[in-house]
Amino acid sequence: MSTLVDSLPAESGDASRRALYAWVALGVLGAAAFVLLGEVPALTGGGFVICAFKRTTGISCPGCGMTRAMAALARGDLWSALQLHPFAPLLLVESVLLWLMGARSLLRRGVLDLPSKLIERLIVWQGAALLVLWIARLATGTLPP
Repeated sequence: MSTLVDSLPAESGDASRRALYAWVALGVLGAAAFVLLGEVPALTGGGFVICAFKRTTGISCPGCGMTRAMAALARGDLWSALQLHPFAPLLLVESVLLWLMGARSLLRRGVLDLPSKLIERLIVWQGAALLVLWIARLATGTLPP
């Protein structure tokens, strides 16, 4: 870790170091939460419903199955994850890539500078794709239980 901090720009100072430490801590906590997610017994059986939309309407929401899909990915079960929610692997890869981009920005410039246009486009396009997927799964009856 000290070699990473030593590579920060000299003019960045303590604020950059704190930001880098916080960013690394966020990444470690996120990775630990991801690994622990695969160990939650309620997520392996499929009977536990966390979604307020589903509890209220009885219909799975566009994101239903995502938590269980991430738990399946944490256990290394790609097939189950794809069946529960096809976007789960994509979301996981994007999260890791955005974290790496933030770390790179902190190391090179000493400030957290994520590409806002890229993030904006990801949110818009994936939101639209999520709705299309949800409507298709709703119409075909393939939403997760």
